[in-house]
Amino acid sequence: MNQVLERLRAEAAGSPGYEALLVAGPDGLADSLTSAGQPLWARELAAYRLGMARDRRAFEPLVLLLNHRDPARCEAAAQALGVLGDPRTARAAAALATNTLRTAYALHPVRLLAALRAPESAPALISTLSRLLAPHDPYWRVALACVEGLGALADARARDVLVRAQAHPRLALAATDALNHLQTRHPDA
Repeated sequence: MNQVLERLRAEAAGSPGYEALLVAGPDGLADSLTSAGQPLWARELAAYRLGMARDRRAFEPLVLLLNHRDPARCEAAAQALGVLGDPRTARAAAALATNTLRTAYALHPVRLLAALRAPESAPALISTLSRLLAPHDPYWRVALACVEGLGALADARARDVLVRAQAHPRLALAATDALNHLQTRHPDA
């Protein structure tokens, strides 16, 4: 949390609005999310604080931030969404992780899906990993996060895609670990 706040403090560059949002209550934070002309750092700070307070008014702004091109914003949004506990989170993260046009920004949605352990998690990770196993795919970090997430989930449906992932040098070790974990959890699968 402190890293997020420090990053946003730096972005605010001494704006008095930063300190005001740090002490604002939930209604003030929610109002700042819909106020015109707010800078991105202010919207992120308000959404992050609301999400960490489990206030569902943060859901939509956090999902937008989860889909942002800046990895630090995505990571902060994923953290807050994980705490928020909104039942829509897994569907939103699955939609972002499986969107072929946004693969470059899918790392944090993929990690969030693994952490949520929701019914949508394994199917979305399997689908995403399957398309990233093409030769010379540039998104190996997203593929690696899928492999690691599937290993943590230990869902038997992931066996085939994890076996295929073993053929990729950057994924082989993690895929083998994931398959071993899967075998431990589902010895008959």
